[in-house]
Amino acid sequence: MTFTEQSRPATPTATAGRVVELGHPWHGVGPFLFAAHHVDAYPAGNEQMGPAAGVADRELGSDFGHPSGWNMYHGRTVPGFPAHPHRGFETITIVRRGVVDHADSTGASARYGDGDVQWVTAGRGVSHSEMFPLLDTDSDNPFELYQIWLNLPARDKTADPEFTMQWREDIPVVTRGEDGSRAVVRVIAGRFDDATALARRRTRGRRTRRRTSPSGSSTSNRAR
Repeated sequence: MTFTEQSRPATPTATAGRVVELGHPWHGVGPFLFAAHHVDAYPAGNEQMGPAAGVADRELGSDFGHPSGWNMYHGRTVPGFPAHPHRGFETITIVRRGVVDHADSTGASARYGDGDVQWVTAGRGVSHSEMFPLLDTDSDNPFELYQIWLNLPARDKTADPEFTMQWREDIPVVTRGEDGSRAVVRVIAGRFDDATALARRRTRGRRTRRRTSPSGSSTSNRAR
């Protein structure tokens, strides 16, 4: 699996294979269940890491497609998705801008963003939350996230739940072309050209924390 900053052509060629209507969320072809793409122009945050602009006009608990350009989703104070269950599949989360706070029922947690990638293997079942804290109190908090749901083979559906972090500075990058026609590929699974994705380091029942300041600097305290 690779993630590229260059878009595919809008019109598929005759050799591109079957054309699938994506819908919303984007429905995949097995083993890909679907993919979601969240883009939110969040305003400055408050002391609770929620929007300083207020949420009085929101349908809290189910705030999607708001005309302001940002959503609370299922969050009530902080935007995001409070604790919810998964079972039998994996989620791959790529955060291009902004920050995600993850916590799950195994006792593991992580704060990651701005290019980091997280894999969560639900296996026999896990409950986890994904919240989007608005850390910058002086300016806007732009946010962009891709998430892919990947079905697990039958033999792995009862595996122990766990998650793996790929920190942005460790992810292999392949650059093709020159300025004006340049593609940058970040390899998060498998192999592309001479780049091989990071080995998956299992994290179960241990804490992994990445703290990102509003200025963009970060420190890490990673589970080994």
